[in-house]
Amino acid sequence: MKCPRMFRLIGLILSLTILAAPTAAFAQDPKATQDSITRLLQEFLAQNDDPAQHDRFWAADLVYTSSRGDVRSKADIMKMMSGPKADPAEPKETYSAEDILVRPYGTTAAITFRLVRHTLDGNAEYYRNSGTLLLRNGQWQVVTWQATKVAPAAEEKPSK
Repeated sequence: MKCPRMFRLIGLILSLTILAAPTAAFAQDPKATQDSITRLLQEFLAQNDDPAQHDRFWAADLVYTSSRGDVRSKADIMKMMSGPKADPAEPKETYSAEDILVRPYGTTAAITFRLVRHTLDGNAEYYRNSGTLLLRNGQWQVVTWQATKVAPAAEEKPSK
């Protein structure tokens, strides 16, 4: 009788079920997904000069398309983050998000929002961003991202 083999198979099935439980909880609760991803975005934007935030936010297989049409990987972004650090005492540009819409699809989610870049001269620039996130190992990460600069004439118009 091959009972040890059967026990290993049952153990594997139970382990996979236990590991999938947090993922299944997010997949079943759209509001929890929306709240979690919105919070992730806001934390990322508030601390976007921190390489750890970029490492957490972007997935290893990221495809990022900038507002200029440049395509970057996570490795490209992390390399840019490893450059010279700004003096923490110096003023810096900040970012925020408006019109955030998160649409959950189980362990996948789509996000769209209006990014506001607060420049050092007190002005604001606007971008429309969209992305796709996947829930992997209990955490949401971005796998695709698209940024589009809003034309200055359209910046004052409210979104629909």
